[in-house]
Amino acid sequence: MSELPTVAIVGRPNVGKSTLMNRVLGKRVAIVEERPGVTRDRKEELAEWAGRPFTLVDTGGWMAGGDQLDKKVSKQSEAAIRSADVVLLVLDATVGLTEEDERVARLLRSVEAPVVVVANKVDDTTHEPLIWELMGLGLGEPIGLSALHGRGTGDLLDRVVELLPEDPDALEGDEEPSGPKITSIALVGRPNVGKSTLFNRLIGEERSVVHDMPGTTRDSVDTVIATEFGELRFIDTAGMRRKSRIDEDTEYFSMVRALKSVDTADVALLVIDATEGITHQDQRLAERIDGAGCPIIVILNKWEMLDEEARKEVMYQMGRMMHFLGESAVLRVSALTGRGVHRLLPALASAISQYETRVPTGRLNDMLRRAQQAQPAPHGGRVLYGTQGATDPPTFTLFANKTLPASYLRYIERQIREEFELPATPVKIRVRRRGD
Repeated sequence: MSELPTVAIVGRPNVGKSTLMNRVLGKRVAIVEERPGVTRDRKEELAEWAGRPFTLVDTGGWMAGGDQLDKKVSKQSEAAIRSADVVLLVLDATVGLTEEDERVARLLRSVEAPVVVVANKVDDTTHEPLIWELMGLGLGEPIGLSALHGRGTGDLLDRVVELLPEDPDALEGDEEPSGPKITSIALVGRPNVGKSTLFNRLIGEERSVVHDMPGTTRDSVDTVIATEFGELRFIDTAGMRRKSRIDEDTEYFSMVRALKSVDTADVALLVIDATEGITHQDQRLAERIDGAGCPIIVILNKWEMLDEEARKEVMYQMGRMMHFLGESAVLRVSALTGRGVHRLLPALASAISQYETRVPTGRLNDMLRRAQQAQPAPHGGRVLYGTQGATDPPTFTLFANKTLPASYLRYIERQIREEFELPATPVKIRVRRRGD
């Protein structure tokens, strides 16, 4: 299957780009707020119109000036423009042409991809005359619509599909593509601990905006990269804080998306700022991830900034506050310089392998027999038979003659982990009594 064509939504801040993306997708995936600068990273989603799939890219507002963060956001928009097959330049028809709109238009005149001018906020027929002022950009006839109410979006999408490059797969039949599953890895942590810096180093480009202001990443951003261990999908999420400290609707929705990314991920990378030690919020995040049932790799970032005494203290805190993670990998790295990051992919490969382990029924029951001979269950309890019902994570069902105490089930779990080399993945055990 060929790579899907890309449609980029660009424009100055606060003209309705994210609202348009949500309207096209029919769901709220881009965070929308009546304030400039909410969207900062490129966000990609699969979209479809008239049977034609394409990748829709929402970008942060493009600005010629501004501070360092504004410049990085604009750089993201320019990268999306360069890689797009069709560009949608969104303008606010109620405001008319601004100097920033003119600058974006000058940039777009130099690209090869077709550009469609979108006159947003044309909510009814009385606003339609506002469209014609936008003809002055020299980029063709604008399409008037209301992203908020949906008016005119069908006409826009019809035009987009016309401009998309020819689909070679359409000539080969409609057979659904199949391929290996792509493992998802979510980067989570408190704000400003270096998640986006690590994300950018892993994927090899500045995909997420990195800045020393907490809360820069407002949405979950994901990218698939090819590695020696196969294709991996890395998801950069917004920093998560305690609910009592979240005083903005935007930040609340960012946290909700981050938690959703954790719930659907195969592996979570918990990034911790080692210079601040292990905080109670780090501990709560680890408990939340552990409850989601996916393996955790702890990333102690900014390790190079600690002296020997501070390093010993952080490792002591790890053992005291993160003991429930068992033998999960703990990597000491510098996302900024790249030191120690090379150990991450092998650790991921090991965690994924354990997470997907399938144990033959014969081997499992042989192990259960030996474990019960070495340590019988109290009060005549006995596991009669066991089977593995699922992977991701490994889930075992034990058939017993009576209810087994929790302490004995913990013993059985330890034996399973040791026998089948599963130290760093969650293991679920279910018990069914004979006759149930």
